[in-house]
Amino acid sequence: MTSPKGARAALASLSVAYVIEPRFPGGTSSAIAAELAEMSKMAKVTVYGIRSKMFNSLGVAPQLANALNDLGLSIQWDAPVISADVVILHNPSFLKFQTKIGSRILTRQLIIVTHENFQRPGGTDSFDVANCLDQIDQASLALQKTLAPISPINRATLDAWTDQNTLPPGWTVLDYDWFNICSFAHQDPTSAPRDRRGRHSRPGFEKFPSLSDMDLCFPDHAEANVILGADTFLGEGINRPHWSMHSFQALEVEQYFEMIDFMVYYISPTWRESFGRVLAEAIAAGKLVITDPETASVFGEGVIAAQPSEVDEIVAYMIANPAQFLSSVKAAQKGLNRFSASAFEDLATTAFRAEFGVAA
Repeated sequence: MTSPKGARAALASLSVAYVIEPRFPGGTSSAIAAELAEMSKMAKVTVYGIRSKMFNSLGVAPQLANALNDLGLSIQWDAPVISADVVILHNPSFLKFQTKIGSRILTRQLIIVTHENFQRPGGTDSFDVANCLDQIDQASLALQKTLAPISPINRATLDAWTDQNTLPPGWTVLDYDWFNICSFAHQDPTSAPRDRRGRHSRPGFEKFPSLSDMDLCFPDHAEANVILGADTFLGEGINRPHWSMHSFQALEVEQYFEMIDFMVYYISPTWRESFGRVLAEAIAAGKLVITDPETASVFGEGVIAAQPSEVDEIVAYMIANPAQFLSSVKAAQKGLNRFSASAFEDLATTAFRAEFGVAA
C-alpha cells in the first residue's frame, strides 16, 4: 500500500483546474481563495473564470484577487476548452440566469462543490438547480461527475432535492463534506466580556432576519451594536441611533472584531446558511457566537444555539460568568480544527486517491 506521503508525492503530478465565477462576493470567494492556497501545494493548479449572467460590472472579489496575486496565478477567462486531470467547479448557482456554460470541460474527475443550498426551508428550490446541473452535464466529458456538499446542512438540502429529482446518469454524491478551509489565526478571547454585540455579512435580504428580530438581538441597552454590511438599512433610512451601521467592506474585518465581544448572527427564516464562514472568522477572533440551531450545528460545541428572544439573557449570563465565556470560545476554536488546511489536504488526497488509484 502506498504511504500517505507517497500518495501525496504522486498527486503532485496531477493537473487540477478550477472553474469559478470570480465575482462572487463574500464567503464563496473567500473559501475558494483559501482552497487555492492549499491545492497549489498539492498539485498543478490552473484557474478558469466564467463570466456568467449573474454579475454585470463587479470585478474580481478582492480576497480572491489577493490570493491569486500571492500564488502567482492568473485567471483564464471564458476558455473554449478546459482540460485537466481533475476539474473543480465551485458554486454551480452562478449558471442560474443562463442556459449554456460556454466552455467545454474535458477531465477524468469533475467535482462540483455545492456552496449554495439546493432547497430553502419549506422545500422550495433555492435556484434552478436542474438547469445549472444540466449545463454542466452537457458541457463536460468526464469519467466521473461528483457533487460535493460543504456541510451537513448543505448535504441535507441536496439529498432532499435528489429525492424529488433525478441526477444525470453517472453522477454521484461525495460521501464526506468538501468543507471550507478555516485556518485562521486564533486570538485569545477576553477574560472580561462586555455587552458589545455585532454581526457582519454581505448585504442582501436573505442575509438578515426581520427588523423585529434585529431589535431583539441589538437593543438600545447594549454598550455597542455594530452592523457591518448594513447597506439595505442605510439605503432605506432605518433609524436606530444605538446601532453603528457600516456598509459592506467599509471596515476591515479585524477592525470590526475589535469592536465586539459577541457575534450575534441570524438570517431570514426563508434562507439557511450552508456553512457560515463568517462565524468561523468570529470564533477564531475570540468572539462568542450566538446563532440559530442549524447554523450552530456545523461548528459544534462552544457556539450557542438560541432564538433571538434568548440573546439578551445569554449575553447577560456570559458577562456575569466570564469563565464560561472563555470556556465556550475556546471549545469553539478547538472545533475549527476539523476545517484546518491539513484536514483539507487529507480530504483532497482521499478524493483523488479513490479516483486515480494512487494508493492500493
